[in-house]
Amino acid sequence: MTTFLQQVVNGLSLGSIYAVFAIGCTLIFGVLNIVNLAQGAFFMVGAYLGLEIALLGLPLPLALLVALVGGGVLGMASELLVFRVLRLRGGHKWMGLVASLALARLLVGVAQEVFGTAVHGYPPNPFTAIVWEIGGVRVQLLQVIVVITAVILMGILGFTLQKTSVGRAIRTVAFSEDVARIVGVEVGRTILITFFIAGALAGAAGVLLGLLFNVVSPFMGEHMLVKGLTVMILGGLGNIPGAVAGGFLLGLVEVFSVAYVSSAFRDAIGFGLIFLILLVKPTGLFSGFEERRA
Repeated sequence: MTTFLQQVVNGLSLGSIYAVFAIGCTLIFGVLNIVNLAQGAFFMVGAYLGLEIALLGLPLPLALLVALVGGGVLGMASELLVFRVLRLRGGHKWMGLVASLALARLLVGVAQEVFGTAVHGYPPNPFTAIVWEIGGVRVQLLQVIVVITAVILMGILGFTLQKTSVGRAIRTVAFSEDVARIVGVEVGRTILITFFIAGALAGAAGVLLGLLFNVVSPFMGEHMLVKGLTVMILGGLGNIPGAVAGGFLLGLVEVFSVAYVSSAFRDAIGFGLIFLILLVKPTGLFSGFEERRA
């Protein structure tokens, strides 16, 4: 039981990061029915931005804020320089997929030149030294902070989408761009805001993962992108609550597979379980965007 509860704690902290990242991917897909493959690169850049702030000796909340803003700016840049240009030129949405992949590779290349290919770690902070042992289960203060921060970010996003004019505009565009224009929504600005939010979430997730595992590298976003897209599909395409549930589920499955089977089978077991779930429910755990719009 102690081992079980320990893995629950570990899985929740990891799953909360997966959920934050996947929400950004899901939000873009829900609004534009496209996938931005540069999200993983935004995640990586966010981790490096937070690392640089931390190395300056500044508070970690400031590192998180800088990563949020930096990721959001990159998200807006991807919309203005890639997706919007292709839309205006009548390009197929799959061209945006390829262009965003090229943007991701560009950012990875820049990161390699600036920071090198070696793995970096965040400097020691007081949060990593505080550990509670409750009934044999070790709970790090950093794990608690990661989960609480992720929940706060998800809560802010949920409030924004449901209770603000910006959120109503995003939901209207997600339903239909033509309807949005008819009711007076500025579609271009709304899409730009959506990309900012998605990029900001990716940047924040990068800092949280970098802190939790003390690992930052130019290639960390590629692995996270696969996880995020998997969670997005598992939860239901375009479904934000589904992305949250899928993120926590994937995190729990991964840590349990490491504890009870082997770390070598971590991804195989996680993706295998997801494959079985999708065979039973091809639309994901919850109804996705395409199903609701139909």
